[in-house]
Amino acid sequence: MTDRTLSPSRRSFLAAAASLGVSVSFVGRQAQAADGTKKLVVVVCRGGMDGLSVAPPVGDPGYAALRGGIAMSPDKALKLDDTFALHPSLTTVHALARQGQARIAPAIATPDRARSHFEAQDVLETGEAKVYGADSGWLNRTLEVMGPGKVEALSVGTTAPLILRGKVQAASWSPGKGLDEAARLPTLLQDLYKGDPLLGPAFARGLETEAMAQAAMTALAPAQSMAQSMSQPAMNQPAMNQPGGRPADNRQGREAARKLGSTLAGFMRQADGPQIAALSLDGFDTHAGQVGQIATRLTYLDAVLDGLHEGLGPEWRNTVVVAVTEFGRTARVNGTQGTDHGTASTALLLGGALKRGGIVGDWPTLAEPALFENRDVAPTLDMRGLFKGVLIDHLGVDRAAVEKKVFADSADAKAVTGLV
Repeated sequence: MTDRTLSPSRRSFLAAAASLGVSVSFVGRQAQAADGTKKLVVVVCRGGMDGLSVAPPVGDPGYAALRGGIAMSPDKALKLDDTFALHPSLTTVHALARQGQARIAPAIATPDRARSHFEAQDVLETGEAKVYGADSGWLNRTLEVMGPGKVEALSVGTTAPLILRGKVQAASWSPGKGLDEAARLPTLLQDLYKGDPLLGPAFARGLETEAMAQAAMTALAPAQSMAQSMSQPAMNQPAMNQPGGRPADNRQGREAARKLGSTLAGFMRQADGPQIAALSLDGFDTHAGQVGQIATRLTYLDAVLDGLHEGLGPEWRNTVVVAVTEFGRTARVNGTQGTDHGTASTALLLGGALKRGGIVGDWPTLAEPALFENRDVAPTLDMRGLFKGVLIDHLGVDRAAVEKKVFADSADAKAVTGLV
C-alpha cells in the first residue's frame, strides 16, 4: 500500500489553501526533489483576450486610427520597444520584461478561424488542427509521453480544463467560491446581447454603472478584510479607469489574486509537487465598455503572475509561464466602445528560464491591406509551434514524440525553438 501520509510541508500548504477557501485533491507520485526541475505553467485567459490591449503597438502607424476611443496613449503605456508597449496594468510583466524574463508573441493564433468560444477553446486545449479533433488535452498527452507517474500536473479552476484531461490522471485545485467565477457571467451576457440594438448599449451602460458603484464602495471601505475580498472579490467586477487606462485602486482584489499565484507556486515547490500546471482565468470577452473591463482583468492576471513569480523564489529560474487565449478581438472598436471576436491575439511568455529577446514571431502591422478579412490582426504564428518549442527546449520532451503524439498532424506548425 502506498504511504499517503502528508509531510509537514504539504500539510502547511493544504492548511494555507483551506484558509483561502480552496479545496485541493492531489494525486502524489513518489517524493522527489522539486528544486532544479523544469516547471511549466499554462494560463488560459478565457473569453478572447484583446491582444492589442495586452501589448498595444503604439508605434504602428495604423494603431490609433483603428482603435479610436480605446487606443492607448504612448505616454501611458509601458514601453517595450519602438513598436510595442504593455498595458499599464501589467506592471509585473513589464518589470520582468526589463530583466529579460518576459516576452510577447503579438500575432499568434490557433488553426481555428471560426471565432466561436467553444470551438476555439477546444482547438487551443486539444492542440489539434480542427475542432473536436481529440478528446484529450495536449498537456495530458505530454504527461503520457514523458512517462505516466514520472511527472505530476495540477489543474487550477472550478472544473478540470480540457487541456489536462486524458489518460494520465492529474491533480486538481479548485479555488473557493467567488474567487474568479463572477467574471464568467458578464462574458456570457455580452455575447448574448452584443447584436441587440436596445439591450447591447443598455448592458454597456450597466457595466459602467456597476464600475462606478464598485469604485465608490472601494473608496468607502478601504479596510475591507481579505476574507470578504475572497468571497466577493472586487477584481471580478468592471472597474472605473483612472486617466491613462489604469484600473481603480483595489489593493484587496489584487492581493487576493496574488495569493492565488503564490499558493500555486507553493505547491509547485513541494518535493512531490507538480511540475506542470494549468490555470484558467475568465472574463476577457469585452464586447462593450472594454477599457475598464480589460484593465480589471489584466490587473488580476498581473497579480496572479506576481504571486507566482515571488512564490517560486529561486525556482523561478527553472520556470516558463505561457499565458494564451482562444482568439483575439477585432482591430476596430465597435459602437459600444468594445471589440468583437477576432483572430490573432498576443501571448505572454515569462520565466527565469527564458532567453532575453524581442517579440516572438513576426508582426504583420495594422495597415489596412494587412488585416485578416479586413477586420482582425493577421496571424503569423501558429500557437502549436510555440507550445512545441517550450516542450522540446524547456521540458526536454522528445521532439519525435511531440510531433507525432502530442501535436499530431501539425507539420505546418514549426516548433519555435531558442526561447530558453
